[in-house]
Amino acid sequence: MSLRQLYRRPLMEERRKRLALAGVMLSIFLAAMESTVVATAMPRVVSSLGGLEIYSWVFSGFLLTSTVTMPLWGRLSDLYGRRPIFLTGLVLFLAGSALSGAAQDMTQLIAFRMLQGLGAGALMPIGMTVVGELFGLERRAKMQGYISGVWGVASLLGPLIGGLLTDHASWRWVFYINLPFGVIAMGLLAKALDSARAARRPIIDYTGLGLFTAGVSALLVGVLEAGRATAWTGADVLMPLAIAAVALPAFFAVERRVVEPIVPLRLFGNRVVLAAAATGFLAGMAMFGAISFVPLFLQAVSGMSATASGSVLIPFVFGWVAMSVLSARLVLRIGYRIVVVSGMVCLTAAFLLLSRWSPSLTAGAAMRDALIGGIGMGLTMVPMLIAVQSAVPRSDLGAATSMIQFFRTVGGAIGLAVMGAVMAWRLGAGASHAEALHAVFVTGLLICLAALASSFLVPPGRAQDLARADLRGEPTRVGG
Repeated sequence: MSLRQLYRRPLMEERRKRLALAGVMLSIFLAAMESTVVATAMPRVVSSLGGLEIYSWVFSGFLLTSTVTMPLWGRLSDLYGRRPIFLTGLVLFLAGSALSGAAQDMTQLIAFRMLQGLGAGALMPIGMTVVGELFGLERRAKMQGYISGVWGVASLLGPLIGGLLTDHASWRWVFYINLPFGVIAMGLLAKALDSARAARRPIIDYTGLGLFTAGVSALLVGVLEAGRATAWTGADVLMPLAIAAVALPAFFAVERRVVEPIVPLRLFGNRVVLAAAATGFLAGMAMFGAISFVPLFLQAVSGMSATASGSVLIPFVFGWVAMSVLSARLVLRIGYRIVVVSGMVCLTAAFLLLSRWSPSLTAGAAMRDALIGGIGMGLTMVPMLIAVQSAVPRSDLGAATSMIQFFRTVGGAIGLAVMGAVMAWRLGAGASHAEALHAVFVTGLLICLAALASSFLVPPGRAQDLARADLRGEPTRVGG
């Protein structure tokens, strides 16, 4: 090999990594935006397609399929390689986008949104996994922080972009806008990602796949219906929950004895994975459950306009994005536990302030409290992801990364249903709107205290140990 080739090889490798990172970030931006962009377009969609009685499933269907498939995509990428699975997910997402834009009635739109969600479930977890493989520890920490920031910015811009497209073009462009950018992302990823596959043919656990899909789908359907009806006693809630109660234990029984499980249960024997899953679930349950009720309090109790109440959440996203970037660097200096616990302290403080809200609440005070909550989430989520990726072998990297995303999302869905039930219970008992929402925020505070307790399970993790393990290509044994 010539000297020129030796010199060019590192430059070509760096270029490949940058192309892959650009493709990942663009894909994640599209998936994150799609989870919120539809909200402002829905009044025009209902006017065009009808189906008001089922329109909420435009959101729920996307959430259901994207959440259920997260662990499955992650595991499949471990078995078949990142490139083919990521590109498959992206193709499904773009196909769902194109079909959603062409939908002729609400039933079609819901079905195509579920297809879109099926693909979206691959983009965030596999994207995070790809970054975990491409970069060494220090750069990986920075990139994971940036990607978390991209997710937050896209979620914030989604409603604005949806409104602009709906007003100045058509609601159908809310979906079509994904296509040109998605094709660019596919080109980048196809060129930059390694096409290597497993040396041997993987054994697919079809029984576990079916039981997991049925159990988690039934659980989420029951929870989503409970959240909509603000009650847990109807057949449309109890029946899917009963199916989940049968399917999920059967799934765990199957996974214990198969050769290549869809969800490797051995991961939960890892202290880092267990702590991250528990803390992420509880933090997601508290924050994403309560955040839906913040605009309601501001409008129904404090008398703010819809625009003013929406602007209160901007500091929340800003705090999350800024602290995601900062926390990724902090873990390299002071370790995981201090950063994660500090984040949970901030989140708990935010809920304590929320529980003290009154009708005289000002917009400034509400924005301050939202900012503290965003800071807490930013300090918590990225460090836990980095810890998990450093604590598992490469063969389980996709499964572990996707499970952390999965637990946080499921926690948010369950939190929303639980807090909706609390509000309905208080209103049914004759409480005012302010009193009912106070009970919601107190419930969030109690959940947050449990999350704070679980954050102490996160091992300390020293930067020196992380760097040495990362150089060896080994999983980090954090905190023994």
